[in-house]
Amino acid sequence: MLNTLKIDHTVARIPYQDLYIYYLEGPLNREEETLLGPDFLGNWIEEDSSFLFFSRPSKGLVQRIVDKDKRLRLMDEFYFTYEEWLGGKIKPHKVSRFLIVPPWKDSQEGDEEIKILLDPGVVFGTSLHPTTRDCLLALVKIYEKYQFHRVLDLGTGTGILAIGAALLGSGRILAVDINPLAVRTALLNVRLNGLEKRIEVREGLAENFIDYYSDLLIANIHYDIILELIKGDGFVKKKYFILSGLMRNQARDIRLQLSKYPVEIIHEWGHDIIWHTILGRVVS
Repeated sequence: MLNTLKIDHTVARIPYQDLYIYYLEGPLNREEETLLGPDFLGNWIEEDSSFLFFSRPSKGLVQRIVDKDKRLRLMDEFYFTYEEWLGGKIKPHKVSRFLIVPPWKDSQEGDEEIKILLDPGVVFGTSLHPTTRDCLLALVKIYEKYQFHRVLDLGTGTGILAIGAALLGSGRILAVDINPLAVRTALLNVRLNGLEKRIEVREGLAENFIDYYSDLLIANIHYDIILELIKGDGFVKKKYFILSGLMRNQARDIRLQLSKYPVEIIHEWGHDIIWHTILGRVVS
């Protein structure tokens, strides 16, 4: 059963300096996670693999867990600075009408902007990546003409797009991610922005939520999942959609699929001819 998850309020903190990542073959269960100590930051689950994030070297601890669980195998280990992992320094920055601010840098400045408090943890979705940034631009573009009461955000990551939609005026947003670590991060950011009553965060497969009633669909997600979403009956019941996370050839294929349905592409963003974001509407 898919349940809405809850977390306690977390005090804003200084970002990590270093990240030590251990790649396991096999799924680490949540009981084993409780044995990983205070330096454990989270588990990014990718199919049948686990990526364990720590703020300090922890190979010995991880190996002891692996030795006790025959389903697990330590495949590799990686080191990144926090900034290297997220693709740049996390500092206040503007994207159109939005001012994205890490909570440890929050101040009273920027009151004329739409401020999003964002603690990315170790999850992607800071607006440093062009697909996230272009989705924010698409939100601003569409909200200049229309107001949407219900929004469906699939592949929410840090929750930044759901939060942006809420701050632009949407009354009800459902944000979905398959990854438990992303869900916890999105929940934290929803709380940081005081939007618990308007944004619901759930863990689950994006395809299972396409029939959810909404005026606007946001899907910054894998190409193959977008293909499945377009085929779902719920897709053409939306009024508008933002599709992103697409490379150039993938965007071409998505446009071809969209041509089979009663939809119109309003605008498309292409970053360095690599990453593409499509804003469109369903023609009634």
